[in-house]
Amino acid sequence: MNHSLAQDVSIYQLALGVKTPPQPLSLSPATLLSLVRSQIDLLIEQKIAATLWVKLPPQKIWQSELARYHSWVKVSDVIYSCDVGSVQSKSEVRSSDDSNAHFKKSEEKGIIPSLHYQRVQLLPDSQLRREYFLMVLSPQFCSLILAHRTPKIRKTPDAKVKSNKTSALLTINTFEGRIIQRVLDGIKQATAPDSFSLVPADFICPSMPDATLMSSLLQKQLQRQEEINRQIAVERSSKVQQRNQKQHNKEELKDEYLNNVCQELRTPLTHMKTALSLLNSPNLKPPQRQRYLQMLNNLCDRQSSLITGLLDLVELERNLDLTTLESVRLSDIVPGVVSTYQPLAEEKGILLAYTVPNDLPAVRCVTGRLRQIVINLLHNSIKFTPNGGQVSVRAFLGGTSPREGIQKASTTTEGKSNYVQLEFRDTGIGIAENEIPKIFDRFYRVRSGTTEDKGGAGLGLMIVQQLLRRCGGSISVKSKLSEGSIFTVQLVVSG
Repeated sequence: MNHSLAQDVSIYQLALGVKTPPQPLSLSPATLLSLVRSQIDLLIEQKIAATLWVKLPPQKIWQSELARYHSWVKVSDVIYSCDVGSVQSKSEVRSSDDSNAHFKKSEEKGIIPSLHYQRVQLLPDSQLRREYFLMVLSPQFCSLILAHRTPKIRKTPDAKVKSNKTSALLTINTFEGRIIQRVLDGIKQATAPDSFSLVPADFICPSMPDATLMSSLLQKQLQRQEEINRQIAVERSSKVQQRNQKQHNKEELKDEYLNNVCQELRTPLTHMKTALSLLNSPNLKPPQRQRYLQMLNNLCDRQSSLITGLLDLVELERNLDLTTLESVRLSDIVPGVVSTYQPLAEEKGILLAYTVPNDLPAVRCVTGRLRQIVINLLHNSIKFTPNGGQVSVRAFLGGTSPREGIQKASTTTEGKSNYVQLEFRDTGIGIAENEIPKIFDRFYRVRSGTTEDKGGAGLGLMIVQQLLRRCGGSISVKSKLSEGSIFTVQLVVSG
């Protein structure tokens, strides 16, 4: 049976309307829940059959307290559940529907008993929309727990003022008969007469509850509050441990990073010192002297490359989130980079070619960094390709590669591809399958037993990956030892 409140009612204002009203306290939802639980504990322990008027949050943790009392009373329609009228926000409707569905499933599984509420429908614009309460009515014991949710006013970036829920609730917990009676009479006046069929017309709240009951209730409230304190302590301890572990992991990563940096800097210096010592030998022949000088030159280049890479990586990691994105065309970048590396390719007898259609759409990339991505990948392809090999750079719009079908197209709702792929293909030494997941790690350099160490800082691919992540792109690798590699960069088409 449904009833409608005939006028807008605020339980909170009714409670404060008495002479010398109670002082509201600002409590957390957890403390409010402990008050509800302690009163349900008291009713069950003292075997008090009471009529309950309730409006509580729909979550299971709240409703299970009513189910706990209802399962003990085993009497239908002893709980009046107040519902806000049909004009609700989408979030409220969804919350209510989810809650009802959840409880229906729980009842079917026997987790909580089926509840038979006497529904009281509130007006859509009722002030009770922002209030929760539990009112206990019986000749032995009457109480009112009332929580008023105040809006939090905040300014949004567009200067509009919106309300937002706060975690604290203005709460009144009273046992005074004059306050409870006033609230009860106010609801009676605003509700159809048959709504109070379970409340005798001459029902009068006791002025104050029995001292024994109050003592028992106080004890239960203390016990429930102690549970909250323990839970808070456990949660705080867990958060501190997580924070400490996070800091510990951060320090370990920092130490590992510094150790790697020191090792990478030390190794070339050791070789350079050895070469210098050998150059001082009086019996050194010109070919040997030339070889050691070339070794020193290579080591100096590696040292310079390492330091430059480290500085670039530190700057990138520190400022990556602050970098801006730009719209740039591959046809404006790739040809210039390829022409720069053409002499090196010719020196090694490598056939270097590129195909970048002029009509490809512009792509989105970190400002000024697309050239660096192309340089790093092309440099690796040439470096790891033996003399007489081939290196090609090709760009195409989404879809599949003209030669092998690298990846299926991703399209927008209009049917246009929303990214461009840039492919670096070589006939070099290739990468072992177990090494492919590691090549984007700091300082990791591909090594092969059939070729000399190609040196390098081992930072180029990691920098490429970080830049691509920042602009929504990605990079993938296909490779086989002694057959070559295909690095495929995916760049988002600029909107």
